Amino acid sequence: MTLSPSHSRPAHRRVPPNLQPIGVFDSGVGGLSVWRELTTLLPAESTIYLADQAHVPYGARTAADVEALTHEAAGWLLAQEAKLLVIACNTASAAALSSLRQRWPDVPIVGMEPAVKPASAQTLTHKVGVMATPGTLNADRFVSLVERFASGVEVHTQVCPGLVELVEAGDLDGPLVEAHLHGLLDPLVAADIDHLVLGCTHYSFLAPAIQRVVGERVTLVDPAPAVARQAQRLLTTHDLLAAGSLLALPAGPLLALPAGGTAPMHRFFTTGDAAPLRISIAQLLGLQASVEQASLAPRERGTGR
Repeated sequence: MTLSPSHSRPAHRRVPPNLQPIGVFDSGVGGLSVWRELTTLLPAESTIYLADQAHVPYGARTAADVEALTHEAAGWLLAQEAKLLVIACNTASAAALSSLRQRWPDVPIVGMEPAVKPASAQTLTHKVGVMATPGTLNADRFVSLVERFASGVEVHTQVCPGLVELVEAGDLDGPLVEAHLHGLLDPLVAADIDHLVLGCTHYSFLAPAIQRVVGERVTLVDPAPAVARQAQRLLTTHDLLAAGSLLALPAGPLLALPAGGTAPMHRFFTTGDAAPLRISIAQLLGLQASVEQASLAPRERGTGR
């Protein structure tokens, strides 16, 4: 797929802006942790999820390569009439968030960043850990984050090779997973951290195993709920919330319906094989969903355009 380098939204919309979907992008299944928070907080909203599994993992790719892929994904989601973009990938956000906002200044865009600020504000030992990919930890955005919000706090970082691949394969627990996590995280525990930032959305699905490895005295910090709240704020600011009413079902949960009684729609796309993502959605979210195919083909790899 080749997209034009448009600096604005698609010209022709088939549905009212507030009923357009939220676009969610990740290199793979990690962004489903953010999707889960979004749909919990905003049950009336439709979504379209794009996983670039043909190119996962992003962590070891060059920043220019990740930027190009992320721009292509953003353009693809906007072509599907997404009203707001959530870049549910720390590595992609670090590489491309600034240039995405420059390219599409009228599009509300939410990115990810390691939750260093809340971890530094809450630590009692003044020592926090951050587990993330090289692309996230080596980015200027991360360095700036630590400089701005971690004054007087020791920030211990840990690159975590292999974890994204484990989650993509559905290996979330067991002796081999815990042994791998011990090798990565024991040095952080030995450094006396009391908060551990999950700096990749994939890691949220490993949280139970991570918690056992680091122990109960270490608090895990997952930015996904804060990302959902930021999406809600931007939708409100731009008058894009799906207007709806809450209908109480007998002996069941509340069901939010947009105006006109249309139930929200959730579509899932992958640039890889559909079957693995469909299996992951069932395993990670407990949902049976169809998965469609998408194709991303950056024209000028390295330029992000």
